[in-house]
Amino acid sequence: MRSTDILIVDDEVGIRDLLSEILQDEGYTVAEAEDAEAARQLRNQTRPAMVLLDIWMPDCDGITLLKEWAQSGQLNMPVIMMSGHASIDTAVEATKIGALDFLEKPIALQKLLTTVQRALKYGQMQQASTLTLEKLGNSVAMDELSTQLIKVQKGKFPLLLTGEKGSPFELVARTLLNNGSPWVTPAKPEQLIDNGLELLQKAQNGVLYLGDVSQLPLAAQRAVVGLLQKTEQYPARVVAYCSRPLEEMLTQSEYESDLINGFANSMVAVPALREQADDLVSIINHLLAELIENRQIPMVKFTVQAQNALRQYDWPGNLEQLKSVLKSLALNAEHGAVDAPQVTALLSQFKQTQANHISGGFNFDLPLRELREELEKRYFEYHITQENGNMSRVAQRVGLERTHLYRKLKQLGVQFSKRQAEKTE
Repeated sequence: MRSTDILIVDDEVGIRDLLSEILQDEGYTVAEAEDAEAARQLRNQTRPAMVLLDIWMPDCDGITLLKEWAQSGQLNMPVIMMSGHASIDTAVEATKIGALDFLEKPIALQKLLTTVQRALKYGQMQQASTLTLEKLGNSVAMDELSTQLIKVQKGKFPLLLTGEKGSPFELVARTLLNNGSPWVTPAKPEQLIDNGLELLQKAQNGVLYLGDVSQLPLAAQRAVVGLLQKTEQYPARVVAYCSRPLEEMLTQSEYESDLINGFANSMVAVPALREQADDLVSIINHLLAELIENRQIPMVKFTVQAQNALRQYDWPGNLEQLKSVLKSLALNAEHGAVDAPQVTALLSQFKQTQANHISGGFNFDLPLRELREELEKRYFEYHITQENGNMSRVAQRVGLERTHLYRKLKQLGVQFSKRQAEKTE
């Protein structure tokens, strides 16, 4: 999916086909997702130019998905909600979370095209932000980041940025770009497989930015490994980021372990926003100034109490979540001011969403892979307890060979004693 794509998320194939045909006739490039899970996967790979998101879907409703994106810092593109049965309250709720607009089905052709044009223009304004690394503060965490970047600035080794989702990875990567030098990024993962060397050539004397390599399909990860082995032949800097723990990338089967090794010569950690509590008020003011200047929000004042409420939050979605929250608060401010109660009410929605989706001891807000790992871990722990540590019987009960069982337990971090198991057996 290209960064200029329009992503259509709707469980009705007829509506997806109709919207896709109309938009492609207008010259747009379109990607489709039949449900929320497919939309998550596409969004994890790249940022679409805008999203048309249906509210009512069988696996997860659009409002919940919108909240997930806002909480994880991925709501940094315009989202237009669609529904044939939604109430005014639902439309208002979506707007408060961060949706740009609402379309009622059946959607009139001219209304669709006008809304899409406005959303794309709005998205371009979002991307034209003047935020710089210097404006992210001078805390100890940011000073350490600046020191690391100075060390790697002159090198040509592929650079891997590490940190949490929603961190300003692209902003950090752009500090390595000289004026006038090219900035190249893959349109979709398949380009890395089919045209990796072509991308390197286009990025000559500039930066080839790969985005989040932990979200790439395995085949694309392997293509990146091959590409990294050829970077010395091309005067371009390859930069990527990883939002997953490096240990997982090295040990779990869905990742190509050599991928991280290819970046071993140059890695820089990007601090989480909660490590910048002293910088937060300054960051808020910079973001608000830019949003106002770009006419994305009206003039608005955040009280000292509101700023303190923002400082006390953990920001699991980091900078992108902060942007989304500020925008939502400003757009829904009464009399041009935001106070602590409004901040608390909005942030509590994220916490409430998480609480509402914990069932049977499992957090269903987790990505599918993480939830599956948690289930597998508890499954094996249960059987080890039931068999009093007898690994032969555990292997028989779960249907795995012992060697495979030990490897799996190690990957999941399940604690067991081989010595105790041998005594028991």
